Amino acid sequence: MVGIIMGSSSDLKVMQEAADMLTELGVAYEIDVVSAHRTPEKMVDYGKTARQRGLKAIIAGAGGAAHLPGMVASLTTLPVIGVPVKSSNSIDGWDSVLSILQMPAGVPVATVALNGARNAGILAAQIVGTFDEAVAERLQAYKEDMKVNVEKMSQEVKNR
Repeated sequence: MVGIIMGSSSDLKVMQEAADMLTELGVAYEIDVVSAHRTPEKMVDYGKTARQRGLKAIIAGAGGAAHLPGMVASLTTLPVIGVPVKSSNSIDGWDSVLSILQMPAGVPVATVALNGARNAGILAAQIVGTFDEAVAERLQAYKEDMKVNVEKMSQEVKNR
């Protein structure tokens, strides 16, 4: 199971892509709004109890100052994948990217592209796939489908 958390419901439009990807790959998840700044106690509880609740990885998305992924990573030994979100209070998304990317030594956060929740879902599934063979097989099929689609595009371009 993967945890998907975001700093605000306004991030859901982006973070839904992680949930959709996990659904497509048959990976169970939970999803919630957990604000590092407005509900810090909830964030602490979420991070400290994640492993006990059966989570194997956490995807955390946030815009603006984007402290959520790093703070949750400081509270758990689970892998945390940060999704910088270009929000209404963002400096073109760079504040979020740098806040998540520039973690201090000892508190790693895997960081995907700005609004890259789909890749966060794939990465979380890959983490789960290291110990769940069924998920690994679905990931392999997904990658094979991507290869087939690129070959189709290649043929279409050549046939123009």
